[in-house]
Amino acid sequence: MNSKKTPAQTSNLSFSMDDFAKALEAQDYGFKKGEVVRGKVHNYETNGAYVDIGGKSLAYIPGNEISANSSVDWTEAMPLNEEMDFFIIREEDADGQVTVSLRQLEIKKLWDEVAVLQESGKSLQVRVSGVNKGGVTVDFRGLRGFVPRSHLREREKLESLIGQVLTVTILEGDRDRNKLVVSQREASRAESFSQLELGQLVEGKVASIKPFGVFVDLEGITGLLHIKQVSQSMVASLTTVFQIGQIIKAVIINLDEGQGRISLSTRVLENHPGEMLENMSDVMDSADARAERARKKLLQE
Repeated sequence: MNSKKTPAQTSNLSFSMDDFAKALEAQDYGFKKGEVVRGKVHNYETNGAYVDIGGKSLAYIPGNEISANSSVDWTEAMPLNEEMDFFIIREEDADGQVTVSLRQLEIKKLWDEVAVLQESGKSLQVRVSGVNKGGVTVDFRGLRGFVPRSHLREREKLESLIGQVLTVTILEGDRDRNKLVVSQREASRAESFSQLELGQLVEGKVASIKPFGVFVDLEGITGLLHIKQVSQSMVASLTTVFQIGQIIKAVIINLDEGQGRISLSTRVLENHPGEMLENMSDVMDSADARAERARKKLLQE
């Protein structure tokens, strides 16, 4: 029997032995920047870790791409041999190595959460991380944000806020520009509004006096006591009736959360026209009982 190989058989054998590896290397694994792939951590290194994503080489994840939280324990964020998702941030280099990230996935999820919170108007917790001329920088689980000074409750000595946790609402969330602007003032206002109702008796401090009415500070939000709502009698000058810093009680007669308006009245507390002008102290001292009567009348209207 002739065992001599024909030229074709020799060619086929040569391909299967010599060219198979080259063909494998030439295979396009399709790992593209921006894609999410499944993989397992193969081993940790000093500055990062190697990840098996099924490519011709192990992928690499730099230490600063493991988590948005810089203090996270690597072994907790990505245990060895546990399958999880990775985000491709750099395509194959000359050695066929892909660079991946977990941090980018976290940030994507955080922006998704920001979008939901912004749409619903719900508040979130942030930690103050720094101070600059315009306000304070904050951290939302690894996402950097900013609170303008005008949207802080405490606008002086901003350094004392570093490390504090603030409750805020979102003013602007722009994923493409990586811009997150939040407001502590608006969150406080929304929280305060949620505790108010029509006919409620509130106590506050006179913050300013204008020709048309008195602005009353109600622990972070402002109500307006219009000049026509001070008394059943005509008021010639509000400055002769009230003083800045004076504590007064009044009834809420209108609430408009959308416009941020709270309308107050002391007129409804009077037993007779002009009582607020003649003997305000008596009206204030018995305001609780008087307010119950006023509340019933308001709710009947």
